[in-house]
Amino acid sequence: MTDAPASRDVWVVDDDRGVRFVLAEALRDAGHAVREFGDVASVRDALKTARPALLLTDVRMPGEDGLALLSELKAQGVGPVIVMSAYTDVATAAAAYRQGAADYLAKPFDLDQAVAAVERALADVAPPPAPAKLMETPRHTLLGESSAMREVFRLIGRVAASDLSVLITGETGTGKELVARALHEESARRDRPFVALNTAAIPSELLESELFGHEAGAFTGATRRHAGRFEQAEGGTLFLDEIGDMPLALQTRLLRVLAGGEFYRVGGRELMRGDVRIVAATHQDLAARVASGQFRADLLHRLDVVRIELPPLRQRRSDIPKLAEHFLAAAAVELKLPPKRFSRAALKAIAQRDFPGNVRELENLCRRLAVIAPGAEILPSDLGTAAPTAGGDDWTHALRDWAEQALARGEADIHARAREALDHTLMQAALRAHDNHRQHAAAALGVGRNTLTRKLGASRTRRPNKT
Repeated sequence: MTDAPASRDVWVVDDDRGVRFVLAEALRDAGHAVREFGDVASVRDALKTARPALLLTDVRMPGEDGLALLSELKAQGVGPVIVMSAYTDVATAAAAYRQGAADYLAKPFDLDQAVAAVERALADVAPPPAPAKLMETPRHTLLGESSAMREVFRLIGRVAASDLSVLITGETGTGKELVARALHEESARRDRPFVALNTAAIPSELLESELFGHEAGAFTGATRRHAGRFEQAEGGTLFLDEIGDMPLALQTRLLRVLAGGEFYRVGGRELMRGDVRIVAATHQDLAARVASGQFRADLLHRLDVVRIELPPLRQRRSDIPKLAEHFLAAAAVELKLPPKRFSRAALKAIAQRDFPGNVRELENLCRRLAVIAPGAEILPSDLGTAAPTAGGDDWTHALRDWAEQALARGEADIHARAREALDHTLMQAALRAHDNHRQHAAAALGVGRNTLTRKLGASRTRRPNKT
């Protein structure tokens, strides 16, 4: 009877001694116990007394090949198995996966890539993570414990029970409609309709009809009476998103409705009366639009009775890990996928992004990771290229200033020194982000560990002159 596999025991099978050596050393550096084998027969002998946590095997070797070994190991329940081959044809790769390979590495491969493949495969055979419990929240799913979000929650709590008009401001993707839904669901109108209309998404010539409805024959194509959003929201809440884009003529009609609660359908003569609470939202500076004549000041005063300003995600970084875990769990449930989890390093890397698309961008990232991340545990290397940093391209202005001054002084090697400084800055930032773990830092930057080590060494010898 064979022994149970050690948790980090990895076997490497390859007839090329050089490949075995370098791969085994890289795996040992990563904390694995490694045994090396030159042929299938020696592996079979070793299996009589032990079994690995994972095995990497070459395909073409003297005697039996790696695919035959793969089939035998799968039949015995030994694995996972990663297949390596210098013959990267489709048939070989397909055969490896068909016979149950956990991964396929085409030679020559980057050692960091191989170590990452091993880590993923081992994570997948670890006890499956308990599915992240979806937070018990209303449909609006407003989450956050940062001071900025606590202030938002406080305002919602104080304002929801009233019928005051609310103006929600904030960058695109911060969750303005979620706040509007929360205001509705926490109000006495919760059992009545919540109706949303994005005024920027409706052509201006149709927007009046969408809001107020129309009578049959009111215009070409109006074959029957149509109830507008005000009628649909009777007794409930009407959410007008991107209110800053509403045409001026329609702003006048909306102002009359807000003032008297009365309106006419397009082409109609019957005076309609409605009981609707208005919640509006915009990412624009409405005061500036008033100053430029693009928005009515009196309408702004009607809408801006209470203002709730949503912070961008970069100003509430402490909320990002909890949001990411929630979105990842929700995506797995929605898409009927196996649950996944973030590694601590991945969560730390995500929290350092700026997410110019805010919560919406974070949610989309988590949905993509739920589908395409190869392992049960999401690593920093799965996150892809980092999002733009705070300040946009401000750092390029500083670089331009430095270059212009260096050129004016007639300095030499400007390009080489600037590249060296850029490399050094990126490497140091990545190391700080990953607690000086070089493999994780290199993966986050999209470079090999050897590349990171080489560039760090080189950067100690040259620095651009400070100005």
